[in-house]
Amino acid sequence: MKETRVRLSALIVGLVFVFLACAFTPYNNVKMQNSPLAGGHFPLVSFACLLLLLVIVNPILSLIRKSWRFHIHEILLIWSMVAVASGIAFTGLMRTFLIHITTPVWFTTSASNLGKLLVPLLPSSLFPTDPAIVHPLYYGLEGGLDMGWWEIITHIPWHIWLVPMLWWGIFIVLAYAALLGMTGIFSHQWIENEKMNFPLLRVPQILCEESANDALFRFFRHRYFLVGFSLPLLLHMFNGLHTYYPQVPEIPTLVLTQAYIPKEGILSGFYKMKIYLYPAFIGFAFLTANQVSFSLWFFFILGGLLPGMLGLLGWRLPAAALGTTFGPVLSRVEEMQMVGAFGIFFFFILWLARRHLLIVVRSLFRRGAYGREFHGFMTPRTAFYLFAGGLAGTIAWLNMFGMDLLAAVGFLAVCFMLQLVAARLICQGGLPYFTLTAAPVDGFLAFFNTRLIAPVTIYLAMAVQKVAFLDIRESLAPSLFHASKLSDGSRPRNRFLWGLVWAILLGLVVSFVAMLALYYKFGISTLPDDWAVETSRRVHENVAQLLEHPEQAKHWSIIFTATGAAVMTILVLGYHHFLWWPLHPIGYLTTYSSAMDILWFSFFIGWVNNALTLRYGGVNLYKEVRRLFIGLVVGDMVMAVVWLIVGLFTPFSYHVLPL
Repeated sequence: MKETRVRLSALIVGLVFVFLACAFTPYNNVKMQNSPLAGGHFPLVSFACLLLLLVIVNPILSLIRKSWRFHIHEILLIWSMVAVASGIAFTGLMRTFLIHITTPVWFTTSASNLGKLLVPLLPSSLFPTDPAIVHPLYYGLEGGLDMGWWEIITHIPWHIWLVPMLWWGIFIVLAYAALLGMTGIFSHQWIENEKMNFPLLRVPQILCEESANDALFRFFRHRYFLVGFSLPLLLHMFNGLHTYYPQVPEIPTLVLTQAYIPKEGILSGFYKMKIYLYPAFIGFAFLTANQVSFSLWFFFILGGLLPGMLGLLGWRLPAAALGTTFGPVLSRVEEMQMVGAFGIFFFFILWLARRHLLIVVRSLFRRGAYGREFHGFMTPRTAFYLFAGGLAGTIAWLNMFGMDLLAAVGFLAVCFMLQLVAARLICQGGLPYFTLTAAPVDGFLAFFNTRLIAPVTIYLAMAVQKVAFLDIRESLAPSLFHASKLSDGSRPRNRFLWGLVWAILLGLVVSFVAMLALYYKFGISTLPDDWAVETSRRVHENVAQLLEHPEQAKHWSIIFTATGAAVMTILVLGYHHFLWWPLHPIGYLTTYSSAMDILWFSFFIGWVNNALTLRYGGVNLYKEVRRLFIGLVVGDMVMAVVWLIVGLFTPFSYHVLPL
């Protein structure tokens, strides 16, 4: 692909979009309960910006002066800037951040005794301890409903937030710097050496390429694309109208299986299974490598059989065998397999990259070891220093606030390991969103007696993982790897990188102010986001449970962790050594993710179509039929944008995507 220069105007346009997206996200997602502007790793707001530039802005600029058009790498830079920043404004950081750091002091104002136990453990510079801040934050400023947004911002007691935001801001910037460096270190390996497929990028890349060739509208008129586009158009037109006018017939996209599956027996694990059908997810599955898409749904089905098989063997393991856990969806002890599986797959990633990592180390002592051959938005040398500096800084930050040095090193090592593996899974698997099963600390709690861990270490680890490392649905790392892939061929390359850096910094500031203004205007307790409140409080309650009732190492958790490590070892050995091996290891990592409850059937349909097309039509037919599945994605996203706009003017909204 011909290299093209990224102009400063594209960076400015990207920052404007970032500002608007981050400023509007809290109100849209929390107050309006509208479709999330990000919602995952194929962000709705990024797609809306892409479509605006390709379909409206570029044609108008062409009429004025063709050289003013945004070219392919400028559009992809804008996509990347909006993608990395939009997640920060909600689930990636801000959705629970303010609630989380004020929950301890909220306990002191309630009938619970937890506040007396927890508040003395907390550094006051990180967690506000004045009970007077709770009432206006949780119930809104007096007269706040009648104030304008700027008036709300001027009435926020900024002196209360200055110190906590300074220290938390330092930690978040250091953690994001480490993630940025980690992306730079592994980008060349994944893009060039492993030729990794990035299914979620295929739609924006193909649309930009067609636009660059002045063939975009011809692509939109192709019969396969029109068929694919029309299916979600009709589906969501009927279902959206049904939401507002119940007399309009609805096309079901959800099938409950309880009526067809026995509650006991080998199929008991599927008793609560649901079958969702979403066109965009079928499109992503079709664009994913056949082996990967097969493995994703296959392991989900296999994991559902395990509870029934254990029951037949007479093993009925109670949830209490897990002890106290912090995983987002960890509910059964057999799900602890994922702790061992993630660990083994992390070492597999390192082993695959061993030669590349050796060259990265050599580049520290010899400038230009990669020359101009590296892929991604950053030289491996710069990436290494950025990662090392960010990691060292976060370790020092934790140690300064009371966490034991050895515990801080081990905790952050696991956190960044999970981020790397999850990014690999999302980028290679084409998962529009993903949820972890176990939290970073769950592995430690399974193996150690909690009496041996200092209370401040336990508490700070739980707080930090909830803020930055627990929720992967809109996390930063996968978006950074996607951006690194899209930066290939752009110049100057550092402008692409600086676009991302400024987008992250602007996103942090705007998102914090916007979320704080929303809370002070309406009050946390009156906003319809009970999930954010309940999950934050549950973390602190579980910490108190551990401190009051320390736990021993968990026998069954250790057994299943070792089982997961053994299964993953077999999978990576088979995948690496045998060409005929049908299973991809990343499928096993998604077995117990709640995301697969929604994705598995769509991935099954996408895999079937991909396999049949390649088997009976070959690559040429695949390229033609691919237009249909791109149409499914575009149609779903266009309808999501349409109903999002409608939802701004109605008391409730129709959600196209379940994100």
